Amino acid sequence: MTATVGFQLTRLHLASRRAAYCLLLIVACAVALRIALHWITGTGTASLELPLVIEAGVSAAIGVTTRSPFGESERITGRWLPFLRLGTALALTAASIGVLAAGSASAHLFDGTLGMLRDTGGFIGISLLTAALVGGTLAWTGPLAYLAITVPTLTKAWTTPWLWADRPPHDRGAAICAAIVFIAGITAITIRGARDPRHE
Repeated sequence: MTATVGFQLTRLHLASRRAAYCLLLIVACAVALRIALHWITGTGTASLELPLVIEAGVSAAIGVTTRSPFGESERITGRWLPFLRLGTALALTAASIGVLAAGSASAHLFDGTLGMLRDTGGFIGISLLTAALVGGTLAWTGPLAYLAITVPTLTKAWTTPWLWADRPPHDRGAAICAAIVFIAGITAITIRGARDPRHE
């Protein structure tokens, strides 16, 4: 595959996944995070919950981009498809972490950049796993469900590392659990892709 063909294929893949819209949403979430952190002070519940809500929103947007508008025909004809899926997921993940880190720079982010990195990676892993199981259109349900479970535990000091968002930013077990979920999500979406609805 020549460089020109590869560039064209990558461009078409990103366009079909609406990656540009996803990037705009990520930037909007970072701006919202920056504004919120400017007004939120202290270590209250809002300073814990709001970053998680924004991270879940970003991961949901990334999960939705895994949906293929071409269905089964794309799976049959695209031998480069796993590489395109992997590249897209990793690029959007890196962009989301970079943009959110920039949005929270010089502001008081309760768990710091390390906690944000762990939580965002874990949320994205959940979103990608959900896309592989039930489809890209419903990928947002996974992060939302995890958020619904996690938010009530923020002030209860639970010790399970699987609720990584409730753990301190330097908790190694929580970081490992979030990394496992992220790797599982990336692997599933690379190998299998998002589950297509039957009518596609």
